[in-house]
Amino acid sequence: MEAWAKKRRKDMQHDFEYVPRKEYLPVKKELELLINDVQDEVREYFTFSFTYIGSTNRKMITREQRGNIGYDFDVNIHVNDEEEEFTAEEIRNILRKAFDRHVTEYGYRYCEDSTRVLTIKKIDPRRKIILSSCDFAIVYDCGDGRQQYIHYNKKQGSYDWEYMKQSNGQLEEKAEWLRQNGYWNEVREIYLDKKNWNDNLNKHSRSLYAETVNEVYRRYGIG
Repeated sequence: MEAWAKKRRKDMQHDFEYVPRKEYLPVKKELELLINDVQDEVREYFTFSFTYIGSTNRKMITREQRGNIGYDFDVNIHVNDEEEEFTAEEIRNILRKAFDRHVTEYGYRYCEDSTRVLTIKKIDPRRKIILSSCDFAIVYDCGDGRQQYIHYNKKQGSYDWEYMKQSNGQLEEKAEWLRQNGYWNEVREIYLDKKNWNDNLNKHSRSLYAETVNEVYRRYGIG
Protein backbone atom coordinates (compact mmCIF):
# COMPACT_ATOMS: atom_id res chain seq x y z
CA MET A 1 0.00 0.00 0.00
CA GLU A 2 1.24 3.49 -0.87
CA ALA A 3 2.58 5.49 2.09
CA TRP A 4 -0.05 8.23 1.61
CA ALA A 5 -2.81 5.63 1.57
CA LYS A 6 -1.55 4.08 4.81
CA LYS A 7 -1.45 7.51 6.48
CA ARG A 8 -4.94 8.34 5.21
CA ARG A 9 -6.28 5.09 6.61
CA LYS A 10 -4.58 5.71 9.94
CA ASP A 11 -6.13 9.18 10.15
CA MET A 12 -9.66 7.84 9.62
CA GLN A 13 -12.03 7.86 12.58
CA HIS A 14 -13.33 4.36 11.78
CA ASP A 15 -12.66 1.33 9.59
CA PHE A 16 -16.09 0.36 8.25
CA GLU A 17 -16.40 -2.23 5.53
CA TYR A 18 -19.30 -3.67 3.58
CA VAL A 19 -20.40 -7.09 4.77
CA PRO A 20 -20.24 -9.53 1.83
CA ARG A 21 -23.63 -10.73 0.62
CA LYS A 22 -22.52 -14.37 0.85
CA GLU A 23 -21.87 -13.80 4.55
CA TYR A 24 -25.03 -11.97 5.59
CA LEU A 25 -27.53 -13.75 3.31
CA PRO A 26 -27.65 -17.04 5.31
CA VAL A 27 -28.10 -15.01 8.52
CA LYS A 28 -30.88 -13.01 6.87
CA LYS A 29 -32.66 -16.19 5.73
CA GLU A 30 -32.41 -17.63 9.23
CA LEU A 31 -33.81 -14.38 10.62
CA GLU A 32 -36.81 -14.75 8.31
CA LEU A 33 -37.44 -18.24 9.70
CA LEU A 34 -37.52 -16.71 13.18
CA ILE A 35 -39.96 -14.03 12.02
CA ASN A 36 -42.17 -16.72 10.44
CA ASP A 37 -42.25 -18.56 13.78
CA VAL A 38 -43.35 -15.35 15.50
CA GLN A 39 -46.04 -14.76 12.86
CA ASP A 40 -47.46 -18.20 13.66
CA GLU A 41 -47.17 -17.55 17.40
CA VAL A 42 -49.19 -14.30 17.41
CA ARG A 43 -51.80 -15.30 14.80
CA GLU A 44 -54.46 -15.78 17.47
CA TYR A 45 -54.15 -12.05 18.28
CA PHE A 46 -53.29 -10.37 14.98
CA THR A 47 -51.28 -10.87 11.81
CA PHE A 48 -48.32 -8.88 10.54
CA SER A 49 -46.08 -8.54 7.53
CA PHE A 50 -42.50 -7.29 7.53
CA THR A 51 -40.17 -5.24 5.35
CA TYR A 52 -36.46 -4.51 5.44
CA ILE A 53 -35.51 -0.86 5.70
CA GLY A 54 -32.36 1.28 5.77
CA SER A 55 -29.04 -0.30 4.90
CA THR A 56 -30.60 -3.77 4.77
CA ASN A 57 -33.06 -2.70 2.08
CA ARG A 58 -30.31 -0.88 0.16
CA LYS A 59 -27.94 -3.87 0.44
CA MET A 60 -25.36 -1.58 2.04
CA ILE A 61 -24.82 -3.43 5.33
CA THR A 62 -21.63 -2.35 7.08
CA ARG A 63 -19.62 -3.23 10.15
CA GLU A 64 -16.58 -1.74 11.81
CA GLN A 65 -13.61 -4.08 11.51
CA ARG A 66 -12.10 -3.01 14.82
CA GLY A 67 -15.46 -3.08 16.56
CA ASN A 68 -17.23 -5.78 18.52
CA ILE A 69 -20.87 -5.11 17.60
CA GLY A 70 -20.98 -6.91 14.24
CA TYR A 71 -23.57 -5.80 11.70
CA ASP A 72 -27.30 -5.24 12.00
CA PHE A 73 -30.55 -5.67 10.11
CA ASP A 74 -33.46 -3.22 10.29
CA VAL A 75 -37.00 -4.53 9.98
CA ASN A 76 -40.43 -2.91 10.12
CA ILE A 77 -43.20 -5.10 11.49
CA HIS A 78 -46.50 -3.98 9.93
CA VAL A 79 -49.26 -4.94 12.34
CA ASN A 80 -52.79 -5.63 11.07
CA ASP A 81 -55.13 -4.43 13.81
CA GLU A 82 -57.68 -2.40 11.88
CA GLU A 83 -60.29 -2.66 14.63
CA GLU A 84 -57.78 -1.42 17.24
CA GLU A 85 -58.50 -4.35 19.51
CA PHE A 86 -55.12 -4.05 21.20
CA THR A 87 -53.30 -1.14 22.80
CA ALA A 88 -49.77 -0.18 21.77
CA GLU A 89 -48.45 -1.74 24.97
CA GLU A 90 -50.34 -4.99 24.39
CA ILE A 91 -49.05 -5.29 20.82
CA ARG A 92 -45.46 -4.61 21.85
CA ASN A 93 -45.64 -7.11 24.72
CA ILE A 94 -47.30 -9.81 22.61
CA LEU A 95 -44.55 -9.51 20.00
CA ARG A 96 -41.71 -9.28 22.52
CA LYS A 97 -42.88 -12.40 24.36
CA ALA A 98 -43.33 -14.27 21.07
CA PHE A 99 -39.81 -13.39 19.96
CA ASP A 100 -38.43 -14.39 23.35
CA ARG A 101 -40.04 -17.82 23.01
CA HIS A 102 -38.13 -18.49 19.79
CA VAL A 103 -34.92 -16.43 19.69
CA THR A 104 -32.73 -18.92 21.54
CA GLU A 105 -33.52 -21.58 18.91
CA TYR A 106 -31.63 -19.37 16.43
CA GLY A 107 -28.80 -18.34 18.72
CA TYR A 108 -30.09 -14.89 19.71
CA ARG A 109 -30.40 -13.36 23.16
CA TYR A 110 -33.78 -12.24 24.50
CA CYS A 111 -35.25 -8.96 23.26
CA GLU A 112 -33.97 -5.62 24.48
CA ASP A 113 -36.79 -3.07 24.70
CA SER A 114 -35.66 0.42 23.66
CA THR A 115 -37.44 3.63 22.73
CA ARG A 116 -38.19 2.83 19.11
CA VAL A 117 -37.35 -0.84 18.59
CA LEU A 118 -37.03 -4.34 19.94
CA THR A 119 -33.47 -5.57 19.46
CA ILE A 120 -32.14 -9.11 19.35
CA LYS A 121 -28.42 -9.94 19.29
CA LYS A 122 -26.42 -13.00 18.31
CA ILE A 123 -23.35 -13.29 20.55
CA ASP A 124 -20.15 -15.25 19.99
CA PRO A 125 -19.90 -16.94 23.42
CA ARG A 126 -16.17 -17.56 23.16
CA ARG A 127 -15.07 -14.09 22.08
CA LYS A 128 -17.94 -12.27 23.84
CA ILE A 129 -18.70 -10.11 20.82
CA ILE A 130 -21.89 -9.39 18.89
CA LEU A 131 -21.90 -11.17 15.55
CA SER A 132 -25.12 -9.65 14.25
CA SER A 133 -28.31 -8.06 15.52
CA CYS A 134 -31.72 -6.97 14.32
CA ASP A 135 -33.85 -3.95 15.23
CA PHE A 136 -37.62 -4.43 14.93
CA ALA A 137 -39.81 -1.34 14.75
CA ILE A 138 -43.53 -2.04 15.15
CA VAL A 139 -45.43 0.12 12.69
CA TYR A 140 -48.93 0.82 11.42
CA ASP A 141 -49.55 2.05 7.87
CA CYS A 142 -52.12 4.84 7.94
CA GLY A 143 -54.54 5.33 5.09
CA ASP A 144 -53.11 8.77 4.25
CA GLY A 145 -49.68 7.37 3.38
CA ARG A 146 -48.16 8.18 6.76
CA GLN A 147 -46.83 5.65 9.22
CA GLN A 148 -46.98 5.33 12.99
CA TYR A 149 -44.70 3.34 15.26
CA ILE A 150 -44.89 2.19 18.85
CA HIS A 151 -42.82 4.52 21.02
CA TYR A 152 -41.67 3.40 24.46
CA ASN A 153 -41.36 6.19 27.04
CA LYS A 154 -38.92 4.70 29.53
CA LYS A 155 -39.39 7.43 32.15
CA GLN A 156 -43.15 7.01 32.26
CA GLY A 157 -43.12 3.31 31.44
CA SER A 158 -45.74 3.91 28.74
CA TYR A 159 -46.22 2.84 25.11
CA ASP A 160 -47.91 5.03 22.51
CA TRP A 161 -48.39 5.26 18.78
CA GLU A 162 -46.41 8.16 17.31
CA TYR A 163 -46.10 9.37 13.74
CA MET A 164 -42.93 8.42 11.96
CA LYS A 165 -40.96 11.16 10.28
CA GLN A 166 -41.97 10.96 6.63
CA SER A 167 -39.37 9.53 4.29
CA ASN A 168 -37.83 11.72 1.63
CA GLY A 169 -39.41 10.43 -1.57
CA GLN A 170 -37.34 12.80 -3.64
CA LEU A 171 -34.16 11.33 -2.16
CA GLU A 172 -35.16 7.82 -3.18
CA GLU A 173 -36.05 9.05 -6.67
CA LYS A 174 -32.52 10.43 -6.97
CA ALA A 175 -31.08 7.16 -5.63
CA GLU A 176 -33.05 5.17 -8.20
CA TRP A 177 -31.82 7.47 -11.00
CA LEU A 178 -28.23 6.88 -9.87
CA ARG A 179 -28.79 3.11 -9.82
CA GLN A 180 -30.34 3.09 -13.29
CA ASN A 181 -27.57 5.24 -14.78
CA GLY A 182 -24.57 3.31 -13.47
CA TYR A 183 -23.44 5.55 -10.62
CA TRP A 184 -24.32 3.30 -7.67
CA ASN A 185 -20.80 2.01 -7.08
CA GLU A 186 -19.69 5.60 -6.66
CA VAL A 187 -22.47 6.13 -4.12
CA ARG A 188 -21.30 3.06 -2.20
CA GLU A 189 -17.67 4.23 -2.18
CA ILE A 190 -18.44 7.77 -1.04
CA TYR A 191 -20.94 6.62 1.59
CA LEU A 192 -18.38 4.24 3.11
CA ASP A 193 -15.76 6.98 3.04
CA LYS A 194 -18.11 9.37 4.84
CA LYS A 195 -18.81 6.76 7.51
CA ASN A 196 -15.10 6.20 8.06
CA TRP A 197 -14.33 9.91 8.39
CA ASN A 198 -17.38 10.83 10.46
CA ASP A 199 -16.43 12.25 13.86
CA ASN A 200 -19.88 13.61 14.74
CA LEU A 201 -21.66 11.24 17.15
CA ASN A 202 -24.99 12.91 16.34
CA LYS A 203 -24.65 12.30 12.61
CA HIS A 204 -26.09 8.89 11.84
CA SER A 205 -25.89 6.61 8.83
CA ARG A 206 -29.16 7.84 7.31
CA SER A 207 -27.83 11.41 7.24
CA LEU A 208 -24.56 10.30 5.65
CA TYR A 209 -26.53 8.32 3.08
CA ALA A 210 -28.69 11.35 2.21
CA GLU A 211 -25.58 13.54 1.90
CA THR A 212 -23.98 11.01 -0.42
CA VAL A 213 -26.97 10.59 -2.71
CA ASN A 214 -27.48 14.35 -3.03
CA GLU A 215 -23.78 14.93 -3.65
CA VAL A 216 -23.47 12.32 -6.41
CA TYR A 217 -26.79 13.32 -7.98
CA ARG A 218 -25.71 16.97 -8.20
CA ARG A 219 -22.57 15.80 -9.94
CA TYR A 220 -24.39 13.80 -12.63
CA GLY A 221 -28.11 14.55 -12.39
CA ILE A 222 -30.16 16.61 -14.73
CA GLY A 223 -31.91 19.68 -13.35
